[in-house]
Amino acid sequence: MGLLMLGQAHAERATGPLRVHPTNPRYFTDGSGKAIYLTGSHTWNNLQDIEGFKAGGSPDGLSGTFDFNRYLDFLQSYHHNFIRLWFFEFAKEPSTRYNFTVSPHPWPRTGPGNGRDGKPRFDLSRFNPSYFERLRARVAAARDRGVYVAVMLFESSFGDSAWEGHPFHKDNNINGIDGGNMVKFHTLSVPAVVRLQEDYVRQVVDTVNNVDNVLYEICNEPGEDAKEWGVHLCKHIKDYQSAKPKQHPVGMTALFDKSQWSRFQCWIARNDLLFTGTYDWIAPGGWLKDQQANVWGKDPPANDGRKVIFPDPDHIWPAAPQRGWVWKCFLRGHQPILMDWYDSKPVWISQAEQEAMRKAMGHTRRYAKRIHLAAMTPRNDLASTQYCLAHPGNEYLVYLPDGGEATVDLSAASGTLTVEWMRPIEGIITLGGTVTGGAKRTFKAPFDGHAVLYVWRK
Repeated sequence: MGLLMLGQAHAERATGPLRVHPTNPRYFTDGSGKAIYLTGSHTWNNLQDIEGFKAGGSPDGLSGTFDFNRYLDFLQSYHHNFIRLWFFEFAKEPSTRYNFTVSPHPWPRTGPGNGRDGKPRFDLSRFNPSYFERLRARVAAARDRGVYVAVMLFESSFGDSAWEGHPFHKDNNINGIDGGNMVKFHTLSVPAVVRLQEDYVRQVVDTVNNVDNVLYEICNEPGEDAKEWGVHLCKHIKDYQSAKPKQHPVGMTALFDKSQWSRFQCWIARNDLLFTGTYDWIAPGGWLKDQQANVWGKDPPANDGRKVIFPDPDHIWPAAPQRGWVWKCFLRGHQPILMDWYDSKPVWISQAEQEAMRKAMGHTRRYAKRIHLAAMTPRNDLASTQYCLAHPGNEYLVYLPDGGEATVDLSAASGTLTVEWMRPIEGIITLGGTVTGGAKRTFKAPFDGHAVLYVWRK
């Protein structure tokens, strides 16, 4: 007997503000006591207009106005409930590898005089109403469709070529501000720059504070030099929010040691700085020659509860994405998200694999809503596959990467438990009868390929 799980889902309005769950800090809660599992697809141009961005060497550049309502339809169709709202700091990235433009920005382009891209220079003493109106409108629209939004405040994955088009380049603003370069800008080394960054961050908080579905992301992929800067801005946001009606979580994504810059080849992830920082949530990294790529991309470690963790292929490559990676993350107490090519042609991932991951995130969320997630913890020791979320004695959710058989320790359970199987890609459930607790039991998947096993007391 089967049931197709995937389908058009009715989205409830996102509730909040989110805070770390008091008894299971691997997840957020909205104060109701339930744990809220976040997962979904994000894409580069979901906030600003981007013209000509050929991501990853794709021959098809991003262009045109982004249809945010269509994007929300897309997220809802896969049962996703989380996005990162991207912000590119620069107006133009002029290198021959990328060469694209971005608008609008938080500061108006008033002149007098033109910047290095031939357009009016920025006035860093004022804010651009159209940018913040768009920011609030998209966050609020996402809330109404049940989607939580990580508002990206800064972005640092591009090199010094992007600095040529940065508002804080001395030639691009009318205020005499010199941010130095892309690395220096994300440090505390220039007090005048830091003050303007703080002003901007407060303006973002003022714009979306009273919307329930907000998280803040300090910066996308800064260098190791940004470690004190990131902690400073995290504290600044939390202090400023303390006098506001709502306090939203603050996070950081993928600090890298970029001292050996070679088109990402030698970036070393400093995930230790994420775990020791004051952030509520983090997204670890690992690129190519860095062993962290294998750790987070192939066999993510069990979440020990120090942080809410969002594994994201945007920061983990080439080991991820892969078939089954979403389930591995979910069963280890994480909240996997996907850097989605959306309207672009995928380059680092096949179209089939991207589609499988989209569906898998929706399936994991459906299980997250069925189980008593607040009581579930990753228990590698309770399943032979070592991918298991469990509330011992009550519920066991197990992933079998290679299908076949799995042994589950049901010693803590008494009486009769119900068994079901699910095909991770198709989302088809097969009922598996019942089993008696009190000992280790072996289960065999009723179909070929990887499988999900759910054993629970009704």
